[in-house]
Amino acid sequence: MTALTREVRTLWRGPLTAPESKLPRRTLVTETVLVLLLSLGASAIYSILSIIRMLQSTTALNHQTSSLNNSQATQSWLDLTYQLVGIGLGVVPALLAIHLLGREIRRPAAYLGIDRSRPGHDIAWGLGTALVIGIPGLVLYVVARDLGFNTTVVAADLGSHWWAAPVLLLSAAQNAIAEEVVMVGYLFTRWSQAGWRLPAIIVCSAVIRGSYHLYQGFGGFAGNIVMGLILATVYLRTRRVLPLIITHAVLDSVAFVGYALLHDHVGWLQ
Repeated sequence: MTALTREVRTLWRGPLTAPESKLPRRTLVTETVLVLLLSLGASAIYSILSIIRMLQSTTALNHQTSSLNNSQATQSWLDLTYQLVGIGLGVVPALLAIHLLGREIRRPAAYLGIDRSRPGHDIAWGLGTALVIGIPGLVLYVVARDLGFNTTVVAADLGSHWWAAPVLLLSAAQNAIAEEVVMVGYLFTRWSQAGWRLPAIIVCSAVIRGSYHLYQGFGGFAGNIVMGLILATVYLRTRRVLPLIITHAVLDSVAFVGYALLHDHVGWLQ
């Protein structure tokens, strides 16, 4: 057993300390269910329905497409407005999660590690983790699609507007903030307060993460479960959500902007 494997097992077995809550266990779990159903849990339900619909089609899964960051209007200014409103509203679940924790935890953002106290540490962990996840994730996508387990993902379809690249970067940041604050910072805290064992917290969060990517196919499902497990391990090591946000934002930024720039020139992106 390698030193890294031993460290990961130790992190998973160790307790996840969270401030004691005065709320009953049932209330804590109910709160997390409601937050999920207002955000990423609802996305998971729709993604499950989406994969069922796609499997009912006579067209092979890898000949179907999943589109992200689509244009919403023919007029440039209206399309831009749609994009910005969607990005702004997409951050609300994270703000709600922080607000709910703030009822019992003083300075909840700082508790979650979303502050400027350790910028170098956060950037190093974020970029390093992005490298660990990014290249294997790309290989998994290509292999899964070629084997028929995944759709072809259209990561950006905003046209050639001057604002397309900045909007894609903002969209990447929005995804990162919403997912990492809710799926890791908030859920790990609340489920720990509810008395859940750490392995159950990690696995449940990772499976939900994979589920709301099922619209991409089974490759997206499996890849995001693995991503969730890796990010959970980083969180347990650092006890900070900001490195996870940086990791996720970098991965999505490269995927979104890279696709927009290269999809007409790279065969396997088409």
